[in-house]
Amino acid sequence: MNTYVPPRFDPTRVPHLLGSFAPVSEEVDVADLEVTGELPDSLDGLYLRNGPNPRFTPIGSYLYPIDGDGMLHGVWVSGGRARYRNRFVRTPALLAEERAGRALWGGLASMIVPDADQVGPELAGTFRDMPDINVVRHAGRLLALAESACPFRVDSELATLGREEFGGALPAGITAHPKIDPVTGEMVVFCYGLEPPYLTWSVIDRHGAVSRGPTPVDGVDEPMMIHDMALTGRYAVLVLAPAFFDLAAAMAGGSFLAWRPERSTRVALIPRDGGPVRWASDEAFWTWHTVNAYDDGPGPDAPVVLDYVQWSRLTVGGPEEDTGPISGGLMRARLDPAAGSMARTPLDDSRVEFPRVDDRRIGRRHRYTALATETGRTDLLPGEYDAVRWYDNETGTSRVWSAGDLSVGEPVFAPEPGSEEGGHWLTFATDRTDGSSWFLVIPAEDPAAGPVARARIPVRVPLGLHGCWLPTEE
Repeated sequence: MNTYVPPRFDPTRVPHLLGSFAPVSEEVDVADLEVTGELPDSLDGLYLRNGPNPRFTPIGSYLYPIDGDGMLHGVWVSGGRARYRNRFVRTPALLAEERAGRALWGGLASMIVPDADQVGPELAGTFRDMPDINVVRHAGRLLALAESACPFRVDSELATLGREEFGGALPAGITAHPKIDPVTGEMVVFCYGLEPPYLTWSVIDRHGAVSRGPTPVDGVDEPMMIHDMALTGRYAVLVLAPAFFDLAAAMAGGSFLAWRPERSTRVALIPRDGGPVRWASDEAFWTWHTVNAYDDGPGPDAPVVLDYVQWSRLTVGGPEEDTGPISGGLMRARLDPAAGSMARTPLDDSRVEFPRVDDRRIGRRHRYTALATETGRTDLLPGEYDAVRWYDNETGTSRVWSAGDLSVGEPVFAPEPGSEEGGHWLTFATDRTDGSSWFLVIPAEDPAAGPVARARIPVRVPLGLHGCWLPTEE
């Protein structure tokens, strides 16, 4: 029997299990959403978002945004009408817990795993799958993505089909932020692990076949957490901040992640043609999310421009007053592959996260960056935002739409068919005063004016993480 004694844990005191973050357990289908304003006729497709949503009350520990079961929330839009559906990503662990009627696995920080008497020999002693961070579509596959593990494939109505190992070619999985090249159709991915090789990268071609298997990144000799990546025509770009896994500390009841700023931050420029990795480094900083990157000129020694959201250090979990304030903002790094140097320039010092560009610009120069931001008018939890900001790289200015009592999520761009810049920004939002949730449609030509349409979701949509727009014609 499992003799591990779980630490004292009270989920009712965890901020990210309460309020706008509180999980929901009901799966619903709503055929015709109530709409305020008018849904654009050009909007025809599926807006889909993933996020951590524990199916049962957590035991042992809970760290946002790491822990939780995946729940997909979808809004299908066509002909000025919209429907909604939400579904759990049903992993083997979630199915076992549903049979038991309670949580069997603890959060990562508690290291609680069930024994064979509880879940059978195949799942006994294993960590649970948590495909709860992102969702993408590539080569006809709709994938719910985890931090660094195999994704789970779902069908067009969000039913779980099973673990996706790409024909056995990527058995360790991938991370939650692959990048799809809009020109070649390739999906470039990476994966980190606790054992050598600690960091690998791979390529999945436009047809879904693995054209480059897991390739170790030379120069990485310790387990590190790397959440996101960027892509240029020439390179896969990985930011290696000094966030190291420390299993000994975790087993002793401490943090499984150690922030070691004396080790600095390195950026790996990995040639997509398989050439040797090129490195640049600077003083320590952390980034959860990149914006975009591009090659600033021809030839292998041309600089690389990387836009990203910078934080002064890593934080995971609770309110930052537990460890002191941090600073951050939208940044640009100019990387010199020949000199191995990087020069960082602040673009916007507002508190922002969840940056997105028009996905058709991935790996190429982009003009606009959309981000979730704060107005400062109310106290919000880490990961909660009450406005959307659009930064213009041509003018160096930004426009903001304040959402008032709404907490907004990541903005995703839905291009207008046949247009270079026209389209709409989409997101979910939840009212902090009454718990009501909305699907918002914000025009790209005048985003500061706010939504042209709001579709009422009859159930609360917890604040979550990342999503995508999937046009019907694709």
